[in-house]
Amino acid sequence: MMTWQILLSCVLLALMSIHSRAGDKPRPVIYQLMVRTFGNTSETRKVNGTMAQNGCGKFAHINDAALASLKEMGITHLWLTGVLEQASGTAYPDRPADDPDILKGIAGSPYAIRDYFDVCPDYAMEPAKRMDEFKALLRRCKQHGFKVIIDFVPNHVARSYQSDVRPELSFGEGDDRGVFFARDNHFYYLQDGHPGGGPPLRLPTAGRPGCDGLFAPETAFGRVTGNNVVSWKPSIHDWYETVKLNYGHDFTTGRDTSHLPGPDAAPEDVPKTWRTMDEILGYWQDMGVDGFRVDMAHMVPMEFWRWAVKRSRARDAGVFFSAEAYDNDPSKLTDGHVLDELLNCGFDAVYDDPSYDVLEGIYDDGKWANDLDPLTFTGKRFHRSLRYAENHDEVRLASPHVWGGLGMKVGKPVSAVLFSMGRGPVMLYHGQEVGEPALGEEGFGGDDSRTTIFDYWSMPEFTKWVNGGKFDGGRLSGEQKALREWYGKLIRATQCRAFTAGEFYGLNHANKDNPGFGRVGDDASSGRWLYAFLRRDTKTGQAFLVAANFHGTETLRGVKIRIPNDARMFVGRSGDPAWSFADRLDTDWRGSATRETLEHAGLALPDMPPCSALLLEIDRAP
Repeated sequence: MMTWQILLSCVLLALMSIHSRAGDKPRPVIYQLMVRTFGNTSETRKVNGTMAQNGCGKFAHINDAALASLKEMGITHLWLTGVLEQASGTAYPDRPADDPDILKGIAGSPYAIRDYFDVCPDYAMEPAKRMDEFKALLRRCKQHGFKVIIDFVPNHVARSYQSDVRPELSFGEGDDRGVFFARDNHFYYLQDGHPGGGPPLRLPTAGRPGCDGLFAPETAFGRVTGNNVVSWKPSIHDWYETVKLNYGHDFTTGRDTSHLPGPDAAPEDVPKTWRTMDEILGYWQDMGVDGFRVDMAHMVPMEFWRWAVKRSRARDAGVFFSAEAYDNDPSKLTDGHVLDELLNCGFDAVYDDPSYDVLEGIYDDGKWANDLDPLTFTGKRFHRSLRYAENHDEVRLASPHVWGGLGMKVGKPVSAVLFSMGRGPVMLYHGQEVGEPALGEEGFGGDDSRTTIFDYWSMPEFTKWVNGGKFDGGRLSGEQKALREWYGKLIRATQCRAFTAGEFYGLNHANKDNPGFGRVGDDASSGRWLYAFLRRDTKTGQAFLVAANFHGTETLRGVKIRIPNDARMFVGRSGDPAWSFADRLDTDWRGSATRETLEHAGLALPDMPPCSALLLEIDRAP
């Protein structure tokens, strides 16, 4: 099939999906972009460089050309990462630079918020008009049909937090510093008997350029770090640049938060931090923000989420909440599975870190594709998980140091499986679609295979797509252009109802003893490199078989996938004498098999090159 025919097929599938989903809630396809790096085309890239040296992306750089290109790809939601004003080493006339002792990187961490009611002046062409420029970006996004998500960082703030926009709502105002915990304190205050030797607070930065390990406001008192460290001397591995917020629960006493108010409590009856956070959420909702990616949501009491999400939905019934949360974190504030608890609190989606870990582990930790199977039996969470192959916390797929050192191609099978296995939102991180490898040292984070979030920087490969603000990919290689086109085809193909509304049926278990199921070398059982499953929508009957070859160098030849009777009943075509299959992703392959062949010998697939995937639409054979 010619390229234009493949594209036409994808468009028709998307249109069919839109028609068949009339009245259904659309599936979010989120594009995460960090404003600081998205539009920055500077080629200087001086390690630990200033904004003057290395440049910085601006709100204005996210222009109509950029938005049109992302819309064409199939993106529905933009996560504008790091827009809130953060602690930073860059000074402005109305805002001095922060003490370098409380900074990670010269630019500063976007998760060390300095003013929740303001945006970062770095991102404005005219810093004094930064809010106007942000509102103009919101309007552009809406004109192109996007929903806009921003960060909500409820667990901690920068040590220098002070709101200039709403000073009366600054965290810490009116706190009693003479006690470790009080219900209506914003912070937890260190006392003389706590570890670390007493005041002053001594930070692990002494000896760094411009640092003495002290932060002047915390010489007579100190506060608990964002990662719950109760010490006057936090370590370099702690979130020492941030302070923990108090939601009316003393976390040192355990996880029982049942003493906190319920979801219908009046504002005057809840802890002070709850009220402040509700004001913050309402502020951004009133401005036109459509949703929030919540940072480390598991470290905040579930009672607060029930209350806050309910109030946010009263302001906008469609507001979107997704949670970054990890059930294996001992800091979680529930004895239950925290991802399930957050969904019960009203979140639309929760991070699917477990699936990400398995897939990365296939390449770097000896895991098998079969290890995904237990994660498909997680109840409603399975279809309400936000799936991603990259984000700002994770390593780049194309880095030569991780993911088996395979480069950008490894994203194909990984993303194909993640984007098609459930009904929940999916997410693409800027640069992933062109194979950004995050090579070399950038600044604070060192050479860690991640694009820095702490420094002024630009992405060498991504800037080739930006192409001086044209956002046309004019400087990309042919391989990079093909990869970006492939991601667009995957996004559009997985907007069919089989993927956005359908159920899941795994096939690896039924093929463990099948020698034709992608075995390589001396594999004694199947399912190390090949993963396969069915998706089927009961309303329309639309069904797909998805198969992915995770191997980085081996072409899987002679693959045969057995589809037992139970699986054929799942598809709803158990009585059909034969099925036909047609790839809707990357090839023009078509095939067919009788009912008996499917159950015993298995569907014979075409050769599957290294790091490839098939999305085979199923129909009754003519």
